[in-house]
Amino acid sequence: MKLSSLLDHKSITIQCHDNPDADAICSGYVLYRYFEKHGVKVRFIYSGNFEISKSNLVYLIKKLGIEIEYVEKLRSKPELLLLTDCQYGEGNVRKFNATEVAVIDHHQVSGNLPKLNEVRSNLGSCCTVIWNLLKIENEADFIDKKIATALYYGLYSDTNAFSEISHPLDRDMIEDLDYDHALILRLKNMNLTLKEARIAGVAMLGVEYHKDNNYAILKSDPCDPNILGLIGDFIVAVDSVDVCLVYSKLNFGVKFSVRSCVSETKADELASFIANKIGSGGGHKEKAGGIIKTELLKKVYPSYTEIDDESAKYSTSNIIRMRMKDYFENSDIIYARKTKIDLSDMTKYVKSPLVVGYVRPQDLVPEGNMAIVRTLSGDNNLEIKSNTVLIIGIKGDVSAITDEEFKSAYIKTGKKFSLNLDYTPTIKDADNGKTYSLMKNVKGCISTGDMNVYARKLTRTTKVFPYWDSENYMIGRSGDFLCVSVDDPNNVFIIEKKIFKKTYTIV
Repeated sequence: MKLSSLLDHKSITIQCHDNPDADAICSGYVLYRYFEKHGVKVRFIYSGNFEISKSNLVYLIKKLGIEIEYVEKLRSKPELLLLTDCQYGEGNVRKFNATEVAVIDHHQVSGNLPKLNEVRSNLGSCCTVIWNLLKIENEADFIDKKIATALYYGLYSDTNAFSEISHPLDRDMIEDLDYDHALILRLKNMNLTLKEARIAGVAMLGVEYHKDNNYAILKSDPCDPNILGLIGDFIVAVDSVDVCLVYSKLNFGVKFSVRSCVSETKADELASFIANKIGSGGGHKEKAGGIIKTELLKKVYPSYTEIDDESAKYSTSNIIRMRMKDYFENSDIIYARKTKIDLSDMTKYVKSPLVVGYVRPQDLVPEGNMAIVRTLSGDNNLEIKSNTVLIIGIKGDVSAITDEEFKSAYIKTGKKFSLNLDYTPTIKDADNGKTYSLMKNVKGCISTGDMNVYARKLTRTTKVFPYWDSENYMIGRSGDFLCVSVDDPNNVFIIEKKIFKKTYTIV
């Protein structure tokens, strides 16, 4: 959906969820400003049992001049009811009748969406969704200091101070915004009330420690999501705790935060594991978080008990416990530098010719400059040399090699190389801050060398620390393939099932 497609409506009512948080308020404010600019009659509302009273939100509304109204009823049916940071019919959104409904959101889809919708469940905030829609409309000049501040604070608040960011579009927005630093600093220091300080204290008194795998689980009373992160930061500092998960049961489900201080557990990967099929999770290696949706819990666990009764097998607390136990007890860790893989039950394969992409980055970033290559899997910093060539894989991964290595390992082809991904790789000149799409200059090539490997299908989760990187592991699930290079037994790695079947054949 494009924002401009909504401009045919003479009047629009923007609605965010009950008891709105910063992302809901900020995303609604930006939409309000957009439609106001284009001459559409617009109002911004919320409902529920309580009016906004949290000090940082009251201050935010005052400083940005946000015209948000608390309503219990609507006198007339809106021509277009546009829901932001929520979905029509959800339990935390008062339902108003409307001639037409539209949705802009970043949460998991919980029901039937209207025809007009833009839901990006992999983004950190609804503000990011709207920022991206504005970029698509070439409305960059529309983003003034107030709008930039709202977008920034919406993402900051919904990702626990950016610790739960997992999508490159979120990082793109942060770097793009010229926001009010003084106001953001003030808002950052208004998040904790005395009541929330007490909630944090009570949660820490109830810490549940699992000594066999050195992790802790804590349940908190309902609170601002940032408080969960503060509790996690404190607990993971305890000498015997390597990993910590803090959660709070809310009206839509569960909000949780993860902290890790060991290389064997990436917080973002654990968050994704906990939320698999029942919500969404992501972030960084040390700090991450996510949400679990009640509707999805009911689908995955038919015997799910909404009341968090710990005597029930499928209560919220016990489902989290089960998933944490499964994560730590049902996985293997392989350190390639220390482990000799038994090849007796492995089959020999050869890598099939596969078209990948190549780019000479000097056309975008001058030789000698530092560059940041951004992909779905994260950022990589590299110096652009005269002989640097970037290879782009079929999953959007980017690796840097020399021109000499390229000539010896690849053949140029006339075939096109394209990616059908949620985000395609970009390169940013660190000297001037300009960002370019790598796909505009990409050309196709085929690997010339046959790479022979021994491989076997994994039957359980496996983490491999490759010999070239002792700090970061590759992870494989059941069905993926553990591989060992025929030429170098220390070269142990994992290939995803779909990729392996596309690229390898039995010798």
